[in-house]
Amino acid sequence: MLNEKLKNYHIILASGSPRRQLFFKDLGIDFEIRLKPVKEDYPSHLQHFGISDYLAQLKAEPFKEELKDHDILITSDTIVWHNNQALGKPLNEADAYNILNTINNCTHEVITSVCFTTKTTQKTIHDITKVTFKNLTEEEIKYYIKTFKPFDKAGAYGIQEWIGQIGVTKIEGSYFNVMGLPVHKVYQVLSEIVK
Repeated sequence: MLNEKLKNYHIILASGSPRRQLFFKDLGIDFEIRLKPVKEDYPSHLQHFGISDYLAQLKAEPFKEELKDHDILITSDTIVWHNNQALGKPLNEADAYNILNTINNCTHEVITSVCFTTKTTQKTIHDITKVTFKNLTEEEIKYYIKTFKPFDKAGAYGIQEWIGQIGVTKIEGSYFNVMGLPVHKVYQVLSEIVK
């Protein structure tokens, strides 16, 4: 349905995430994957969704000069926010353990920002989901890290994986947002762009 509306546009998804790519396929949207490396640094004064908004926009920068009239570039970033701190992707097993131990037995926020860039405009949206973990044992955390190696995931976990199935006791907001894309909002923005 949306694909028909977007037939005069060229969607560029600048994400190596297989989960985000699958969401776009599931939406029935034709898109091209185009990747450019970006150093994901942000100013230290930024907080909360300000961080993910900034990083989603930063990821669009290397593409701006090459965008054509009917291109819509989509970039995004996900962070886990807990105790006034952004938890990114773990550096190694020890870091993954420390991150999971930090969010263990409490509620944290998963924030995903999505930036839509055309030749002349840019719009950034974000979505926030609250996720509560049970009290995971040390054994459970170590098993998850060793088996699933969540080093490409903000907060060191994927909710769709084993740890989400056995550990998440409550979720407030979009489940798909926790996986890395607030699909309902992306659909809405794309629908508005092509009105």
